[in-house]
Amino acid sequence: MDRSKDRRGWHAAGLTIGALGIVFGDIGTSPLYALRECFVQSYGLSVTSQNIIGVLSLIFWSLIVVISLKYLVLVLSADNHGEGGVLALMALAVPRRVKGLSAKRRLVILAGLFGTALLYGDGIITPAISVLSAVEGLAIATPLFKDWVVAITIAILFTLFFFQRHGTARIGLVFGPIILIWFIIIGGLGLMEIFNRPEVLAAVNPLAAGRLIAQEGWLVIPILGAVFLVVTGGEALYADMGHFGPLPIRRAWFSVALPGLVLNYFGQGALLISNPRAIENPFYLLAPSWALIPLVILATLVTIIASQAIISGTFSLTSQAVQLGYLPRFYTVHTSRKEIGQIYVGAVNWMLLVLTVWLVLEFGSSSALAAAYGIAVSATMVITSFLVYFVTRRLWKWSVYAAVPIIGVFLIIDLLFFTANILKIFEGGWVPLVIATIMMVVFTTWRRGREILNRRFNEILVPLESFVKSIMISPPMRIPGTAVFMCRNNELVNPALMHNVRHNKVLHERVILLSVLFEEEPYVTEAGRIDVRKLAGGFEIMTVRFGFMEQPDLFAALLDANYEGRLEDLSQVTFFVGRETLLATKARAEMALWREHLFAFLTRNAQPITNYFRIPREHVVEIGLQLQI
Repeated sequence: MDRSKDRRGWHAAGLTIGALGIVFGDIGTSPLYALRECFVQSYGLSVTSQNIIGVLSLIFWSLIVVISLKYLVLVLSADNHGEGGVLALMALAVPRRVKGLSAKRRLVILAGLFGTALLYGDGIITPAISVLSAVEGLAIATPLFKDWVVAITIAILFTLFFFQRHGTARIGLVFGPIILIWFIIIGGLGLMEIFNRPEVLAAVNPLAAGRLIAQEGWLVIPILGAVFLVVTGGEALYADMGHFGPLPIRRAWFSVALPGLVLNYFGQGALLISNPRAIENPFYLLAPSWALIPLVILATLVTIIASQAIISGTFSLTSQAVQLGYLPRFYTVHTSRKEIGQIYVGAVNWMLLVLTVWLVLEFGSSSALAAAYGIAVSATMVITSFLVYFVTRRLWKWSVYAAVPIIGVFLIIDLLFFTANILKIFEGGWVPLVIATIMMVVFTTWRRGREILNRRFNEILVPLESFVKSIMISPPMRIPGTAVFMCRNNELVNPALMHNVRHNKVLHERVILLSVLFEEEPYVTEAGRIDVRKLAGGFEIMTVRFGFMEQPDLFAALLDANYEGRLEDLSQVTFFVGRETLLATKARAEMALWREHLFAFLTRNAQPITNYFRIPREHVVEIGLQLQI
C-alpha cells in the first residue's frame, strides 16, 4: 500500500472540504430566498408549471455559464502568483512597473478600484440577508416567532461581529464539514421532491429558458434580477483562491456544491408545481414539519459561516488596499500565529456591524433586502470580465479574434444581469452604490493626497549624495550605534535626518535610509526581500520589499534577512520616523479643499507607522513636521 498516495489523497480531500466552508458558504445560502424572489407579485409571473420550469432553466444555465465556465474554468486561471480577487486581477491587467498613465491604464485602475469598493457593499448586505432569511424559517415553524425575527437576527449579528476580534482559526476547522452536511441535506430534500414531479427535469433543456424569455419579452429583465441571486457569492470563488488553490475549489464545486444547489432548486420547483401556495417559502416547506426547527438551526449556522467568510474577506481586502496605496494604515490585529491571512481590522468590523444592523432594521425582511442585493455583485462581475480581457491579451497573448468572442459572451451575460439589477436601484439597490461611491472617494483622495505630499517633500528636500558630501566636508559629532530613517524616497534626505543634524548636531556611526515597497506580487521571496547600497561616510540606502498579501514585519525582516552588514543586534538600532501634521489650505489648489480636509483627517487617524511595521516603540524616535497640502 502506497502511504504517500494515501496522504496526498487525504490532503486533497481536506482542501476540498475546506474550500466548501470558506468559498461556497455564500452561494450555498442562496436557495433560502432566490427561487421565491423570482415569483414576487410585482413581476407578474404566475406560479404555473411552464413558468416554474422556465425559471429553473434560467437558474440552471446561470450556474453552468457564470459559475462553472466563467469563474471555475476561466477566471481561476488568472492567478497573481496564486492569489485572486479584484485588486490582484487589476495588478495583472496593468502592472505598476509600466510607466505613464495612459487613458486605458487609468480606466482599468478605476474599474478595479470600483470593483473593490463594491465588495464593501457586498460585505454589508450578505450578513444581513443571509442571517435574516435563515431566521425567517422560525416563522414558518411557528407563528410565535413571527414578531421576533428581526430582533433574533440582530442578536446573531451582534454576536458574530463581536467575536471577530478573536479570529476564526479554531472555528474555521469545522466550517467545511458543516457546509458539506448542508449541501447533502438540501440536495436530499430536493431529490425527494423531484421523485414526486420528475417533469421538473425538463429545465435542463435551455429551450425551456428560451420559451420563458420569448413569452415574457422585456418583462423577463426584472425576473433575471431575481435569478441572479443564485450566483451571488460567485465572486468569492476567485477572491479566496489563494487559501486553497484552483483545483480544490473546482473539485468542491463540481462534486458537492453544484449538485446540491441544482437538486434543491429543482426540488423547490417540483414542490411549487404540486402546491403553488408554497411560494411563501419553498425552501423550508420542502422539509417535513418535524425537521423545520433543526433545519432553521443548521441554516442559521451556515449563514453565519457565509457571513464570516465575507467579513474576513473584507478585512483581507482592506489590508491589500492599504499596501497598494489606496487606503491609510488601519489598526490590524493578527488573530493566528500560523495563518498570515487571519487578521482583524477593528474600524472595518464596527462599520460593517452598524451598517448591517441598519439594513435589517430599515428593510425588515429578506424579500425587501433582495432588492438591495445583487447590484454590487453584478457590477463586480462586469468589472471582472473587463479586467480578464486585458489579462488574456497582455499575459496569455490571446489574439483579438479569440479574446473578444469568448470574453464578449460572458460580458453580455454580466451586462444583462447588471441591467436587471439596476431596475432595483430605487427599491434598495442604491445602498451598495452609495457605499461604493464613498469608498471610491476615500481610495482616490488618499492616493491623490499621497502623490501631492510626496511632491511637497521633493520640493523641500535635497539629494542624498549632496548631503553626504556636505557631511564629509563638515562632519557633525558621530555617536556609536545605527540610525534607521524611514523614507518615502531614499534618494532624497529624510526630513527627520535633516532635523536631527540641524538641531541635535549629532549623527550615528551607521546611517540607513530605509524605504518599504509593496510589490504587485502577493508574496516576496526572502532572496528578494532586501537590497542594500552603501555610500561614503557610513551611509546606506536600504529597500525592503513585501507582497501585497503579506503583513509587514520590518523588525523580523531585518533580523531574518541574509545580507552583508546585517543588523544582528537590533538593541543598538534607533528608528527615526517623521510624523507630519497636514494643513489644508487654498494656497495650492491641487485638490478640492474638502478633499484636503478628508486627506488630513485620514492621515491623523492612520495607524502609526511603527505599529504598522511592528517596530518596538522603545526603538523609535518621532520627529514632527508641519506641511501644507
